[in-house]
Amino acid sequence: MLNKNLTRKALANKIYQNIGFSKIISENIVNDVFYIIMSGFKENNKIKITSFGTFLKKRKNKRIGRNPKTIEKKIISARNVVTFKASKFFKDKINQNN
Repeated sequence: MLNKNLTRKALANKIYQNIGFSKIISENIVNDVFYIIMSGFKENNKIKITSFGTFLKKRKNKRIGRNPKTIEKKIISARNVVTFKASKFFKDKINQNN
């Protein structure tokens, strides 16, 4: 994978190449995994994937923001954001010298 971004299609292709499932089944697997992660936020504020990391839903309050070019002030509305914290195993893997 030479792309800077990892796409759903690229993930499905890797499943197709490495495991041998059909391309349609591989795409369904990738879509189902993302659906399970996203739908998990309806029940919980935290989703932990062992040996990978934790997705955490946080609430940001409304605040005053400023456009740096025009110095115009605007109110940024309250919203939910998702943060990710990599597991120790994941951090160790990406920091290994190969």
